Amino acid sequence: MAIGGILLVGWRVYSHPYYQQDIALGAVAPSWEHWFGTDRLGRDLFSRVLYGCYISLSIGILAALMAVSFGTFYGIISGYFGGLIDLILMRVVDILYPIPLTLIVILLMVIFGRRAGVLFFAISVVEWMTTARIIRGEVLRIRESGYVQAARGLGEREMRIIWRHVLPNIMGIATVCFIITLPAVIILESFLSFLGLGVQPPRSSLGILIAEGAKFMATAPWQVFFPSAAFIIIIWALTVFGDRLRR
Repeated sequence: MAIGGILLVGWRVYSHPYYQQDIALGAVAPSWEHWFGTDRLGRDLFSRVLYGCYISLSIGILAALMAVSFGTFYGIISGYFGGLIDLILMRVVDILYPIPLTLIVILLMVIFGRRAGVLFFAISVVEWMTTARIIRGEVLRIRESGYVQAARGLGEREMRIIWRHVLPNIMGIATVCFIITLPAVIILESFLSFLGLGVQPPRSSLGILIAEGAKFMATAPWQVFFPSAAFIIIIWALTVFGDRLRR
């Protein structure tokens, strides 16, 4: 049944591409021909929602991966070496944390342009600090463990200890940080796209679809309902999965 559903959806998207326009058709309500209806340009909304989910998830996964990777590296350096290094690195986090991070992202997008690469970088810049704090706390515990002390006693180099003993023991926590960060990144990307600062046409993310549909909420409510429902389902599923994984 699952394979049949996938094939049906694949055939449906192939027969009604997300970019195919039919201005004469215009916005029509959901039907067997157009499961989610069409937008004002006659484009199939089902295909556009699927494509929007793909874009939002792709950006979210890449940006979250970048943020968690940097946060993990930052937390390891801060927690393992401690002392003055830890003091300086954590004060940087303390200074940046209270700043409205969404404003930083918007500023970066305005300065460097509305390109996908800039969007990845801008979101990563503001989403790494929580991971850095969590990883630092775990590394502070690991560096005092018996096997790390034994490795030092045997004369192993610090970087080798980090690679062989510290990093493998924090990968589970880093994975949880990634799952928890992913919904926040998708929400931020959708918010930026809603404001017109994220993904640019002809590409479309869920934020763009929601922004476009909101303009016709009174006359064609399906244009905002289905993208919003897809957005809520994705965020809910990722949040529940991340919470269970954390537990």
